[in-house]
Amino acid sequence: MVRVNPRQRKDIVLGMVIQQYISREVPVSSAFIAEEYEKDISSATIRNILADLESDGYLTHPHTSSGRVPTQRGYRYYVDFLMREIVLVEEERRQVQREYEQGVRELKHLMELTSEVISDLTHCASIVTLEGYPRTYSFRGTNYLAEAVGVYGVQKMACILKALEEKERILEVLRRDLDKKIKIYIGQETACEDFDDCAMAVSHFQTRMGASGHIAVLGSTRMNYERVVSTLEYVSDLMRQLG
Repeated sequence: MVRVNPRQRKDIVLGMVIQQYISREVPVSSAFIAEEYEKDISSATIRNILADLESDGYLTHPHTSSGRVPTQRGYRYYVDFLMREIVLVEEERRQVQREYEQGVRELKHLMELTSEVISDLTHCASIVTLEGYPRTYSFRGTNYLAEAVGVYGVQKMACILKALEEKERILEVLRRDLDKKIKIYIGQETACEDFDDCAMAVSHFQTRMGASGHIAVLGSTRMNYERVVSTLEYVSDLMRQLG
């Protein structure tokens, strides 16, 4: 029998809380963890683990609920250490390929199609830019973004939309050095005050003919990180095959 150490047990519980919250946006209770946890563990131990995770800053709880929700620090730890690798299903990949084969006629169309595909697959807002083309900037999916951050109010959404329209502010974030294939900024890490309640995933791409730029996904901090990363990886790789 494989023994699970305290750190691993905390990671398992934190991962369960975050995955459940991303899926349902409902504070996660100790009763749910106890029911879903695959190993023999007492309810008291689970409550202690949740309390420790809250004390460490990875979880918090609304005043009206005994359940826990992730903090930005919790999401950061999840993205860095706990996130699983997934791939798009075959039918999704075939559909994306068909759309590219039918829709790409020039760089402008490539950008517009890419932003639509990314937004539809992730249910988040998407941003696509081309280097060397100051006016070439496309974003889609503000309806998804409005739905995701609506809890923060109309004024907050107006500020986010204004920031998206101010291209230079967005480009500053997208053009940061990428020390890995995909960079994920959570909350205040975006260094853009209007996005403090959002998360952004950024990928760089280069087409076969040399055109290059960035693709970004913008959503709430409870975005489906695994699906966002998988989508960005797949579409970025596909674009390398295009002219």
